[in-house]
Amino acid sequence: MAQDTARIHACVFAILCNPSSSRLPDGIPLAQAACCRAPDFAQSRKCKQKLELPLLTDEPGGIQPAPLRPWPTGGLVPRGKPPSVPVDVQRALGLGLGRLLCRSQRLGGSRVPPTPRCRSPRPRAGPYFRQQHFGPQVQLDVYEAAGVGGRLATVTVNKQQYESRGASIHALSLHMQDFVKILGLKHRREVAGKSAIFSGEHFVLEETDWYLLNLFRLWWHYGISFLRLQMWVEEVMEKFMRIYKYQAHGYAFSSLEELLRSLGGDAFINMTQRSVAESLLEVGVTQRFVDDVIAAVLRSSYGQSVLVPAFAGAMSLAGAQGSTWAVEGGNKLVCSGLLKLTKANVISARVTGVSLHSSEGRALYQVHYEGSEGQGSAFYDMVVVTTPLHPSRSNFTFENFKPPIADFPGAFQPSVTSVVHGYLNSSYFGFPDPKLFPFASILTTDTPDLFFNAMDNICPVNISAAFRRKQPQEAAVWRVLSQQPLDKQQLKTLFRSYYSVQVTEWQAYPRYDAVKSLPPIVLHENLFYLSGVEWVASSMEMIAVAAKNVALLAYNRWHQDLEKIDQKDLMHKVKTEL
Repeated sequence: MAQDTARIHACVFAILCNPSSSRLPDGIPLAQAACCRAPDFAQSRKCKQKLELPLLTDEPGGIQPAPLRPWPTGGLVPRGKPPSVPVDVQRALGLGLGRLLCRSQRLGGSRVPPTPRCRSPRPRAGPYFRQQHFGPQVQLDVYEAAGVGGRLATVTVNKQQYESRGASIHALSLHMQDFVKILGLKHRREVAGKSAIFSGEHFVLEETDWYLLNLFRLWWHYGISFLRLQMWVEEVMEKFMRIYKYQAHGYAFSSLEELLRSLGGDAFINMTQRSVAESLLEVGVTQRFVDDVIAAVLRSSYGQSVLVPAFAGAMSLAGAQGSTWAVEGGNKLVCSGLLKLTKANVISARVTGVSLHSSEGRALYQVHYEGSEGQGSAFYDMVVVTTPLHPSRSNFTFENFKPPIADFPGAFQPSVTSVVHGYLNSSYFGFPDPKLFPFASILTTDTPDLFFNAMDNICPVNISAAFRRKQPQEAAVWRVLSQQPLDKQQLKTLFRSYYSVQVTEWQAYPRYDAVKSLPPIVLHENLFYLSGVEWVASSMEMIAVAAKNVALLAYNRWHQDLEKIDQKDLMHKVKTEL
């Protein structure tokens, strides 16, 4: 999953239910690859090897869900049970650090030869599962050809850093909240700013300083559509929030369909196969509200239309409702902090392929990579692939697998982020006097003549108590989201003049109207696929949830604890465990 667009203030839903402005959350990065080593499983027997968990990553998705009520989380099971997955592994995978690999290795530290003789440790049941876990000794090797951080990246303008992507995190992103707390990071101070939706000719909706006036405008233009939307999103999110309780109790799912069905039944499965527009019209939201408001939010988040699947749309709309936050010093500090916390060894190399071997009846995976020092390989017991396995994105191969592991159908939505330091041309938006321009964020409707999806006046990653947002007549740093690079004429349309332009082009999110089926999670015996969750919804929290699910699934399968996988009626089971 590639680099990331930053989210724009989604005033619309802040207008509905929150007097303060709110931002659409953004995606979280994955490293190019990573691996981690665990200590011997059974202390009561002499074990000749260690289980290692390397992670090979790419980049995660984009909109963050806005849970209604937080569930207990953090990896600990209630009533004294230890976490089903080592906390360090959960943190690493929760961040989306890509492909999890488990590498066989002798105690002396030498790599296993192509036909290793060492035997994989056997799991112990009952007390062992509760007492033994990877713990703080887990070691990570992160394969990263570029810089660590992926979508959480910054650019420098006038000696200050600004978020170029992954700009905001939703207040109820429980995994991210946990990461920040563990790392001792701080929330960045908020700087208020109003938002509006632009049609290309005029603003169809404007945020004001008066909450009641905002509500009145919504009612006057759209009736009770915004209330029906809120009820629909809340119903979806209330069910989605069950995942935190399931994961806290160590439950995992072997397919995306099973995960969705455990949360919302067949209704959630159906939401991946029908458009958000169709679903909202069915519950009484008007077409005008869909065209003006829903389209603007989806363009600023996924860069796509209201034809995206209902579930992905619900995640985006939920992220637009509540308050958001960012990390003081830059959101990318979460990535580097978790790598340090897990004592990860970052290797500058690109993974080129995975081939299947066997050792004493067990599958053994050889990961091939190339870096500045040449080519190399390593053997693993487990592999979790997070690089999208699609023809336009996948650049490595699988060998010796029967049946072969093929690319999955589907395309990705191109996106361009332009960070511009300059003077806004407020006349283009109907304000000849720049001093009167009141908006810090501008979303756009799905109008053919519009050449950008959204733009916002961004603040640096370090905000002092004395900091103030630039006035509209002053030179400011703007982030512009578009599907194509802006040419000089388009830049001149948006800005009276500018000092610098920094452009990032990337394949942002899945093109949701391209396919209807969901990719698998289990590709082989101990070969797992994480990035498939983006085809359900591409968001920071979805990636974190999927990563933790893969960690739990791999751990439970390794220990043959099948009662923790794909269990039915989980809400009842969880209640009885409390």
